[in-house]
Amino acid sequence: MSARAELLLPIADDELILGWRNSEWTGIAPFLEEDVAFSSIAQNEVGHARALYQLVAEELGTTADELAFDRRPEEYRCSSFVELRLVPDWAKTIARHCLYEDADERRIKELIESDDPEVAGLAAKIDREEAYHRMHAQMWFERLQDVPQFQEALEELRPMVVERGEHLPEFEQLWEEMTEVRRSVAGATW
Repeated sequence: MSARAELLLPIADDELILGWRNSEWTGIAPFLEEDVAFSSIAQNEVGHARALYQLVAEELGTTADELAFDRRPEEYRCSSFVELRLVPDWAKTIARHCLYEDADERRIKELIESDDPEVAGLAAKIDREEAYHRMHAQMWFERLQDVPQFQEALEELRPMVVERGEHLPEFEQLWEEMTEVRRSVAGATW
């Protein structure tokens, strides 16, 4: 696997899986504004995943869709942190949102410094969009910082931010759902 693929595939997988997890709040978030906000954030994350997959696909002679939906569950390189199914725990969801956006900002800044102009350019574009995610996370952090349940969630999830290893048991179910349509008609183009 190329250095570009080694670098970008785990990030793309994180973005895709987090986008799917965030989309689970659509229609059930505690406030209408958050229903819209989390849906929008989820859509952005999936879009970022697609753009990153596209750069990897060019290197590997495949397509972004094949990378996103045609791999077996064990081939995904996402962090277990993004795999967690947190619905209906809003405090934990916001804690993950805050922690992820902080870690993602550092990762994107590193990509912006890349010697690969395509990677650096895409990272700069993603960073401009992620700025809104970071503002949203910061707003919620300020709102919940004194709530014990939120603090407990931050402490529980913080060690998972850098973990990458075995998939959580719920990942297989997410993969089944995420790839169901694609697997229903083998070889179809969408």
